[in-house]
Amino acid sequence: MKSGFISLVGRPNVGKSTLLNNILGKKVAITSSKPQTTRNIIQGIYNDENTQMVFVDTPGIHKPNHKLGKVLNKGAYYSIDDVDVVCFLVDGQAGLGRGDEYIIEKFKTIDKPVILVINKIDGLAKDEVFNLIMKYKDLYNWAEIIPVSALKGKNTAELIKVLKNYLKDNVKYFEDDQYTNRSPEFMIAELIREKVFNLTSEEIPHSVTCVVEQIIKENDKWIINAVVIVDRDALKKIIIGKNGEMIKKIGILARKDIEEFIGKKVYLELYVKTIKKWRDKEKYLTELGYNDFLK
Repeated sequence: MKSGFISLVGRPNVGKSTLLNNILGKKVAITSSKPQTTRNIIQGIYNDENTQMVFVDTPGIHKPNHKLGKVLNKGAYYSIDDVDVVCFLVDGQAGLGRGDEYIIEKFKTIDKPVILVINKIDGLAKDEVFNLIMKYKDLYNWAEIIPVSALKGKNTAELIKVLKNYLKDNVKYFEDDQYTNRSPEFMIAELIREKVFNLTSEEIPHSVTCVVEQIIKENDKWIINAVVIVDRDALKKIIIGKNGEMIKKIGILARKDIEEFIGKKVYLELYVKTIKKWRDKEKYLTELGYNDFLK
């Protein structure tokens, strides 16, 4: 039995969450075209006959221009300290950017293997992938360089095979049927937040929070009461939409993913709440037990 912890780091929108979901075969991390969608450090657990890998999906590292950005960066850097190996994801289609160089400089201060994962190779010719490898190879002493397509699942099996060589432990940290360390309430709230981002595009800022207020579990179904929290009435109007059409779309799409996640029929009651003052939001979230959003 071999086990270990693996951190997925990189710039925003390079496909860390998509890669994690593909490896696990389940959605444990939400995805969106909006950068910095991942706000919390989420662990996804991969199990096979003789291996357990605990992947740590982190917020995208970027040059912060507001407090939320600084908090996200801090969480991403912290995740590097306590893992056995780091997977550094880059966007193969976007090419080498200043953000990549910024993160690579940070790697020079750590003493652990870093695997360069060149993502989004679907759509790239073989010679383009080769040129990318050549461009990156001298920037850092990479333990390995693996090109993949997280979206298509291309070469992810090879990545798993390579990662097994860097596992240091022989302890099973989680049960075989567990694939995330997060609670069902947290995962449900994240699935709703994903739909808010994907359906409202650039109109909705990252300050929007989704939480589950109550779950009533019956034999064949879950009744879920959830709320989208905003800090301005204008945002509330956008999420509700004309004649309630937007909130209805969010609910329909979220319910589908939630049913797949829990394996039961779901009745989702979703509404929007405006909390303008941070201290009021802090009190509300604390009462519900959502302390992760207050870090």
